[in-house]
Amino acid sequence: MNILLGVVSLLLTFSLLIIVEKFFKKEGLFVWVSIATIIANILVCKSIGIFNITTNLGNILFASSFLATDIMSEKYGAKESRKAIILGVVSQVIFVIMTQIGLLYTPAPEDLAQESMKGLFSINLRVSIASIVMYFVSNMADIYIFEKIKEKVPGKLWLRNNVSTMICNSIENYLFSFLAFAGLMDITTILSIATLASVLEIVIAACDTPFLYLSKKLK
Repeated sequence: MNILLGVVSLLLTFSLLIIVEKFFKKEGLFVWVSIATIIANILVCKSIGIFNITTNLGNILFASSFLATDIMSEKYGAKESRKAIILGVVSQVIFVIMTQIGLLYTPAPEDLAQESMKGLFSINLRVSIASIVMYFVSNMADIYIFEKIKEKVPGKLWLRNNVSTMICNSIENYLFSFLAFAGLMDITTILSIATLASVLEIVIAACDTPFLYLSKKLK
């Protein structure tokens, strides 16, 4: 069931991204990056099993930010892509700040949401900082590599899309895992978590290539 839902989620997420860009152009991509990072940070709280491997929800939405910036770089320029990533970081910071303030309010006696919100929005500061830093670094690196490959091999859209996304997804997973869990878990466990996440996101990255070509064809 999880595999089927994952395939449906992937197709739906990337299709919605293309539709948003079709109707709203680069402004739609700015909005997408912000919304995707916020929703992904909520969904990542839930663990699921795929092929007897435990992973977190949110991978597809996080991956969609790479597709969004690749579309932005290809059609609107690297400067706009960088602006989108900065907007995504700002959105994450605002989300964390406002949810933490919301938890500080004393709930009314009849309130039913506080405990659920605590479970969902209570943060580990170290993990949150690692997540935001690595989101910024990996996406900026993706834009840089994408542009460099485009300069060297201008006719190979699939090459720059896959190489930049796969490399930066892997960098993000390994560095995040070490920043977030070093000292809390042994090296073997950290490497296992990072490797499994990287493999999953490499598969997702390969699946986004047709959507990038579709976006380029849509004027």
